[in-house]
Amino acid sequence: MSRDLRPLIALPCRFSESASALRYRAEVTARALAEAVWRGGGEPFMMHPAAPDDVASRLARCDGVLLPGGGDLHPRHYGITDEHETLYDVDGDQDAFDLAVARHALGAGLPLLAVCRGLQVVNAVLGGTLRQHMEPDHRHHVHPVAVTPDTLLAKITGGAELTASCYHHQAAETLGTGLTPVARAADGTVEAVELDDPRGWFLGVQWHPEDTAASDPAQQAVFTELVEASRPL
Repeated sequence: MSRDLRPLIALPCRFSESASALRYRAEVTARALAEAVWRGGGEPFMMHPAAPDDVASRLARCDGVLLPGGGDLHPRHYGITDEHETLYDVDGDQDAFDLAVARHALGAGLPLLAVCRGLQVVNAVLGGTLRQHMEPDHRHHVHPVAVTPDTLLAKITGGAELTASCYHHQAAETLGTGLTPVARAADGTVEAVELDDPRGWFLGVQWHPEDTAASDPAQQAVFTELVEASRPL
């Protein structure tokens, strides 16, 4: 691929029961996510969440992956059978697809940015667990996160502290194999993870950098670095 072409960044869609512009159920992508990828020099590719067994061949044409936020992952995927009453928007097809995308991207070394639910999916794939519900939760919550020095996240954002826009009621409890926390909230919640020995570029953030990427260069840099890592050598 020529460096003049925008890297193709796979962005798995989310199932939605309604969308104002459509008459029926929809598959959606947050506009802020697509715009952040575009501003970073990438071409966002909205991917239909189906046929998880064919993920490898379907992602072969893509240069990177952005695994976005969404509803809750079913707890059986991290070894828990009881469902907390606060679980919402659990979808078996969505889970199967996201898990397959994460497994393939990690195994193949495809550049991967995992946001909110995306981080939780990666954690489950690597054998970690989640807190099914936090009290208090981090919905509609903007707060500072402390970034570990000398990490990929610190290099990307250029700071020891970031202002993070969050919307989650779940978080990593036990981290999966190879994952290291590189940012935390004041209450101790893991807000970002990296891999000790990644096969390719990887970053997971629990907050939503797309919320403020248009006005906060540190948040936009997360997407720009994904795109740059997805360019050919």
